Amino acid sequence: MLYRTMPQNGDQLSALGFGCMRLPMKDGAIDRKRAIAQIRQAVDQGVNYVDTAWPYHGGDSEVLLGEALRDGYRDKVKVATKLPSWMIRSRADMDRYLDAQLKRLGISCIDYYLVHALDGDLWDAVAKHGVTEFLDAAKADGRIVNAGFSFHGLAPDFKRIVDAYPWIFCQIQYNYLDETFQAGTEGLQYAAAKGLGVVVMEPLRGGNLGRPTPPPAVADIWAHAATPRTPVEWALRWVWNHPEVTVVLSGMNEEAHIEENLAIASQAAAGSLTAQELALVEGAAGKYHELMKVGCTGCGYCMPCPAGVEIPKCFDLYNQLHLFGNEAGMKYFYAASLGVVQGEGEGAGFASRCVACGACLEKCPQGIQIPEVLERVVADLEGEGFDERLAGVRAMFSK
Repeated sequence: MLYRTMPQNGDQLSALGFGCMRLPMKDGAIDRKRAIAQIRQAVDQGVNYVDTAWPYHGGDSEVLLGEALRDGYRDKVKVATKLPSWMIRSRADMDRYLDAQLKRLGISCIDYYLVHALDGDLWDAVAKHGVTEFLDAAKADGRIVNAGFSFHGLAPDFKRIVDAYPWIFCQIQYNYLDETFQAGTEGLQYAAAKGLGVVVMEPLRGGNLGRPTPPPAVADIWAHAATPRTPVEWALRWVWNHPEVTVVLSGMNEEAHIEENLAIASQAAAGSLTAQELALVEGAAGKYHELMKVGCTGCGYCMPCPAGVEIPKCFDLYNQLHLFGNEAGMKYFYAASLGVVQGEGEGAGFASRCVACGACLEKCPQGIQIPEVLERVVADLEGEGFDERLAGVRAMFSK
């Protein structure tokens, strides 16, 4: 495992952090035994930064992480979690959530505490309620050690938030498709120049950049590399190539993925990609931008949908249709995964259930015009023959 230094406090943090937003599931809940084993496996092999948040897994992620930190593991890691900024209505709310998080985690102090998912408006709201005074007080009484924020807004707002408080670190979405999206490269460099450590989320853009079989046009680009690498390795190495990056979070929920990520994190030093390799990544990024139809990372902040639409799943299948082709197969899979796996009749999560209520719009950190895109999902993945496909897959799965 390679380690990088948090600039202001000197902490030596593992280049790879364990993200607890997408833990393994079983029977509709976290597979606790497996998730704990995975977290401990990563820690035993050098990971010392673990990240969770109030809403992950409906609040159970923090509880699960607390369970994983027993038996001596608390002393081996730095724990990061986040204040749910969109739920704050008063200064007292901040203390209430922090105290509840300490209880969920079963610890007395949070090492890295973030004000979660900020954009300009959310920052103005929590600032009005006294968030800077709250952070000062929480540091003074020992409930948190380092204060930071995570960001899902526009670049100008990112800079003013960086300048608004003596932050130790920030967390941004960053990958080779998002150099000019949200904080982007400009924000990464700005934060680093101000002395902030930078934690990166979504290095694989919701897993889309790490698919074992990329689109043929992208696979052709990777085939020209002098050193063969998997799509995951290309994506992670590109982020770690930036010296401004302190930690890269990966939402690992498969044992093989953990091992692969650990292996890459033991080699991917800053500045290690050649000019030729960087040109290949740039080419792959351009091709993905040509092919992708919606920039959804699958974070799930838009959920639950009041009408029952499984929004991230719909968008994932929509992107897969346009990235990988196979129209007949994808239409079948759409009907099967949403009409059978997600439930039948009123329980199905099809895009056509959208009533354009707009509840998802203010919650989407990517700024996606969700109802409009769902209309395109309906056109491409439902349409003619949909009822027959749905009846067919339900008959098959009922046997």
